[in-house]
Amino acid sequence: MLKASRKLLFAIEAVLDIAYNAANTPVQSRDITERQGIPRRYLEPVLQQLVRADILTGVRGPRGGYRLARERRRISLGEICRIVESGSVEQQEALEDTEGSDLGREVVRPLWAEMQAALLEKLDAISIEDLCEQARQKGIDSAAKAPLDFTI
Repeated sequence: MLKASRKLLFAIEAVLDIAYNAANTPVQSRDITERQGIPRRYLEPVLQQLVRADILTGVRGPRGGYRLARERRRISLGEICRIVESGSVEQQEALEDTEGSDLGREVVRPLWAEMQAALLEKLDAISIEDLCEQARQKGIDSAAKAPLDFTI
């Protein structure tokens, strides 16, 4: 069964959380941890990887945190997948270089490569904006909602 890695799911949830909950201030990692239940020791390295890849920008200081490096509609799930799983791709390429049977080399591996390409194509068509819209349609609360104003 094809499964997304825990690291990939954490990365997508973190980027979506930042996109969905950011107002005019950066989103702090502890807020993401609280809302998404992602252990902080796993979250920080993922966030740093996304900063290095220009998906997120890090803001330093007491009111610092993370924000998107570009518009939500310009960040695809496929891009996040390629960034987070880049080490896995190298491992996969090493596996493909090993000798195997003719059936494996000529039938199974090409089929697997075709399925992975189709999956990435599907993920490339889904933006963070699309997921934010789904969350809105499902009535999921956002921390970015304007606070109530009680002035008269």
